[in-house]
Amino acid sequence: MVLLDRLRALEEAGFRVSLMSGPGELLEQTGRCAGAETYVIPIQRTISPLSDCIALLRIWRLIRRLKPDLVEFSTPKAGLLGSIAALLCRVPARIYLLRGLKLETSTGMKRLLLLGAERISARCAHVVLCNSRSLRQRAKECGIAPEAKLIVLGEGSSNGVDTRRFSPGPSHIREQLRIPHDAPVIGFVGRLTCDKGLPELLEAFRTVLRQVPNAYLLLVGWFDAAEDALDRGMRERIESHPRVIQTGFAQDTSPFYRAMDMLVLPSWREGFPNAVLEASASGIPVVATNCTGSRDAVVPGVTGMLIPPGNSTAICEAVLGLLDDEQRLREMGNAARAWVIENYESRHVLGQAVALYSRLIRPAAARMAPEAHAIAERPTGWSVLP
Repeated sequence: MVLLDRLRALEEAGFRVSLMSGPGELLEQTGRCAGAETYVIPIQRTISPLSDCIALLRIWRLIRRLKPDLVEFSTPKAGLLGSIAALLCRVPARIYLLRGLKLETSTGMKRLLLLGAERISARCAHVVLCNSRSLRQRAKECGIAPEAKLIVLGEGSSNGVDTRRFSPGPSHIREQLRIPHDAPVIGFVGRLTCDKGLPELLEAFRTVLRQVPNAYLLLVGWFDAAEDALDRGMRERIESHPRVIQTGFAQDTSPFYRAMDMLVLPSWREGFPNAVLEASASGIPVVATNCTGSRDAVVPGVTGMLIPPGNSTAICEAVLGLLDDEQRLREMGNAARAWVIENYESRHVLGQAVALYSRLIRPAAARMAPEAHAIAERPTGWSVLP
């Protein structure tokens, strides 16, 4: 969902790009739009020794056939299997893209397994590309990789945001969803799961309605069948609530932001949330948690507000505070857009990635990590196997 602009930037820079993923319409659609070759490798999300061994063999065979100059893998399972396969094939340049740490919300043996997988993936790579500074710091604290191997490009973000597409303006969404023009709309964009803070958001919204009875909660996302999935009772509560609107997966989220008065993202963990940049570029303030990744995407008191994770009372107070002060709501939205244009315009962010990959593709693998670190520290501005 977030790869299209990245793939196009690499194609325009002269890279021949191959995209590997599990099967699905999104893979085929992304490949068609970006003009990239696509390859299907079924990979189970959960631990499955036999299935994982088969997937590892398939990735190894694919890499041997493609003979890429550079590979990039992401997510815990694909990162682990792909990085091992790339090392076995001696790919000259190997990147592990760290988009977040699932282990932050895990405990016990599961946390140890996830930590081990992250460390192996990092060890197999020449560079661990973190998409936010707080994520890099967290990875360093967890001992995932040496400090010199952990890099961040510019101010972070793996994709940036198209500020022309995501911009203030009129939207047909309110009319389409039958939301009154003057009703306050609190928005959320993303997977509807526990780790995204949906239980706390729903609890906070219940309290908000007592003081602002004409408010709506607009959930732009889908019920993800992941390990942190919402239980049946929570799903039924969302689907039956007269003031909660759940859209399902939206191919284009830009008009939905224009229908919101603010975005609330009460996540427990992030890498660098794209939804926050999109909302900010659309000229609305964001209430986010002070968790890894999210804290990098908000300037507290300027572009939005940061609150503790898992605290429905804090969500409620932040939302009501903004709804009670229209001028502050408007000023934060204007400041948010200006901040994103200055730091996270997609062409700037993707240009930094293309520059890094162009340098990494040089044959001297032994110098890759130090060189990449130097590039990342400059104020300038994938073949890709995610």
